[in-house]
Amino acid sequence: MSDHTSDTNTTISTPAGPQPEPIRFFGTTWVGHDGGYGLRRAGVAVGSLASAVAGAFVLRFAYEGLAVADVGGFVNALVVVMFAVCTAIAFSRTWQGFTRRPADPAREDALRSLKAIGFIGSLLAYFLRSLTEAPGEKLLRAEYETALARYEKRRSTRAGNPAARKKKPKRP
Repeated sequence: MSDHTSDTNTTISTPAGPQPEPIRFFGTTWVGHDGGYGLRRAGVAVGSLASAVAGAFVLRFAYEGLAVADVGGFVNALVVVMFAVCTAIAFSRTWQGFTRRPADPAREDALRSLKAIGFIGSLLAYFLRSLTEAPGEKLLRAEYETALARYEKRRSTRAGNPAARKKKPKRP
């Protein structure tokens, strides 16, 4: 007995040409703006804004905890400045990530913890971008259209199957 069975009647075929890259929460519906794309964008906008507000409340409670602990004005100011700077950096990096690929992925990985601290900035960038498009749609659309154009150019310049060509009659 074999460990696996195969169905010879079922064939899985992948479409020819480049395939669009899926976007989180949208899949590939961003290509044709179908499959509930508008509702998904509205849901992402509302969800990211609600998450940012909830995160702001959590940070507020944490700050109140510092005030109750009476750690001092310097520590309170340091915490506020740290979260403000991290939020600004997270917002700008997230916003840039929607329009272009990072030049240095290792640097982006190094900034991951900083972006986690400034998560409110990332959520706000996600909210603002989802008001106009799926976050990252512009970048992926440009890459997908370039890949399609290259594929069509390669495909149109092919001569076809050489064995199927008719041979030209020889001149006497």
